[in-house]
Amino acid sequence: MSELDHGILIIEDDFRVAEIHRAFIERSPGFRVVGVAKSAAEARAILETQATQIQLVLLDAYIPDVQGLELLWELRREHGRLDIVMITAAREVDTIQEALRGGVFDYLIKPTEEARMAQMLERFRRERAALSARDEMSQEELDRALARLRPEGSTASGPRQLPKGIDRLTLRTVIEALKGAEEPLAAMQVARAMGASRSTARRYLEFLVSVQVVGAELGYGDVGRPERRYRLIGDTAPWCEEG
Repeated sequence: MSELDHGILIIEDDFRVAEIHRAFIERSPGFRVVGVAKSAAEARAILETQATQIQLVLLDAYIPDVQGLELLWELRREHGRLDIVMITAAREVDTIQEALRGGVFDYLIKPTEEARMAQMLERFRRERAALSARDEMSQEELDRALARLRPEGSTASGPRQLPKGIDRLTLRTVIEALKGAEEPLAAMQVARAMGASRSTARRYLEFLVSVQVVGAELGYGDVGRPERRYRLIGDTAPWCEEG
């Protein structure tokens, strides 16, 4: 165990979900799980003895022994130095707005993909490193450190850089297919709309999920098996403009 590791407390009443999140964290270098709490009472007990080892809390909105986001505000009052990430099935705008007012570092909607978790953890590590490296920062340095919604190397406005294997024209086609849909689409539906294979459509869709332009959720197909469905949630313009 390294002193440079960031300690994480998972507050989640479903032990299966908690173990999935633990596995994600353990595959992310520089992070370790300090404890897992199934209730507010267990979380308080862990923090009472191990608070100095914890830098980040993963918090579910639905905890059996507290109402709503009561525990979020309690953590803010009692442990102000901790960063908090909501990982929850709660999609209601009121809940999301309250969490944002509570200063959460990020808000992940279940079921959480490992890539999205890894993205959040890397952003957390980058910000912690930037803020601990100096006593003062310029506006440019601060903007770069806090660029939470932008991939590395992108700017606040204008066309975004695309990774290898992602073509802007094809990306526009995928975005247009989602814009024209009245409900979330499966990868195969997008593939038909863009005239490509399912694997190609999924690659573009997952890229858009990674940059928070598209949201993914579980739905059920014709044979009753769960499948990922995609819908637009963010600004598409910078990804459609010519570089």
